[in-house]
Amino acid sequence: MSTNVAEIEAKIRLLSLEDKTELIRSLIGELDGPADADVECAWLIEAQRRHREIAEGKVKPVPAQRVFQNLRARLKK
Repeated sequence: MSTNVAEIEAKIRLLSLEDKTELIRSLIGELDGPADADVECAWLIEAQRRHREIAEGKVKPVPAQRVFQNLRARLKK
């Protein structure tokens, strides 16, 4: 690790949790690059389909509390 990076890291460690979080989100966003418009469109179409299925009664939503209970139970196995 270069001296510059070590100095920057030391300064970052002095930041508040909120400032660190903002910095990390910004850096990750920069590394990820711009959002793929095709992916955004595909997720929008999927969300609309799922909403329509719920509205039409084809699918019954599961409460979040039950979803998390099921996940915790599966992770304990």
